[in-house]
Amino acid sequence: MNVITAYKDAPTRTVDAGGVTFAYRELGPKGGVPVVFFVHLAGNLDNWDPRIVDPIAKQRHVITFDQRGVGASTGTVRDTVEAMADDAYTFVTALGFDTIDVFSFSLGGMVAQALVTKHPELVRKLVLTGTGPAGGKDMDKVAGVTYYDILRATLTRSDPKEFLFFNRDATGKLAGREFVQRLQERSANRDKPFALRGLQTQLKAIKRWGRSTPADLSTITQPTLIANGDNDRMVPSKLSTDLHHRIKGSELIIYPDSGHGGVFQFHEKFAPVAVEFLGQ
Repeated sequence: MNVITAYKDAPTRTVDAGGVTFAYRELGPKGGVPVVFFVHLAGNLDNWDPRIVDPIAKQRHVITFDQRGVGASTGTVRDTVEAMADDAYTFVTALGFDTIDVFSFSLGGMVAQALVTKHPELVRKLVLTGTGPAGGKDMDKVAGVTYYDILRATLTRSDPKEFLFFNRDATGKLAGREFVQRLQERSANRDKPFALRGLQTQLKAIKRWGRSTPADLSTITQPTLIANGDNDRMVPSKLSTDLHHRIKGSELIIYPDSGHGGVFQFHEKFAPVAVEFLGQ
């Protein structure tokens, strides 16, 4: 049997758990500890950069999934990060896994932190990109930036991610266009679009996360890789440094002249680092 290692070819599957039908995709060789991907604000199965997923899937069993109420998953979008973490736990355990590695981006990184805090035995390794801790400074301003950039994108008929994830200089604009094009490589069986109401609910969850009591992340003892661009307007880059200081022994990479999507802009450098960090 041929092993699928290209994300664009991964079939969409479903699993029923906790009253929800979760949609997910899997690829890469089965066996061992899987790498579960936690997606960003208003993100569905189609929002993962294949230049990040595919290199990891060459060696590891990779799983991406739609949160409750997102894309093809049923139910209603959750309004707290902690509830999203509970759903992630329900999904992972429904697939029969008791140990996973986590690759997360943005809101997904917040969900990952909540998950590892609640269920430390579940997570072996943790990758946190473009994200920040509960109670992090200026985290509650994400909603304002998001609505502003959605408006800017609408006026120019662009994808909002080009504004939200990338700098608006020549390099950033090119990186944004290339990223959006890569997301279109999958032509068949694409996911259901994200609903505006779901975006509003997730933004409320992020605001609550930002205004909550600063998290005690000293309990996270898992090997942790943190990465971001140096000019993240959505989740300020200083919050990646904050995470690094709070999680003992963590590694931090900040890419120059890049924004929220720094790991996608620098995928040629970052993917091998992630592959090596996640190992076997």
